[in-house]
Amino acid sequence: MKRFAKMRPGLLNDLEQTLHLLEPAPHHPGLRTHKLKGDLKDCWACSAGYDFGLIFEFQKNPKTREPETHLLNVGTHDEVY
Repeated sequence: MKRFAKMRPGLLNDLEQTLHLLEPAPHHPGLRTHKLKGDLKDCWACSAGYDFGLIFEFQKNPKTREPETHLLNVGTHDEVY
């Protein structure tokens, strides 16, 4: 992650803003959230800046039965897919 941060100074800020939006509003239009297909059919993806994205899934907490967002992967488009 440090390497990416050096190459792209705004990256950490983009990730922070994305994570702040993702938790309360995973389908916020600014995130461009979309369902994945194929091997990742149970997962979702959203954007975190120009060429950076996150892959996540929704699960229910076994104790509280409340929905949770579980982050699975973060990186450039080529890295996360």
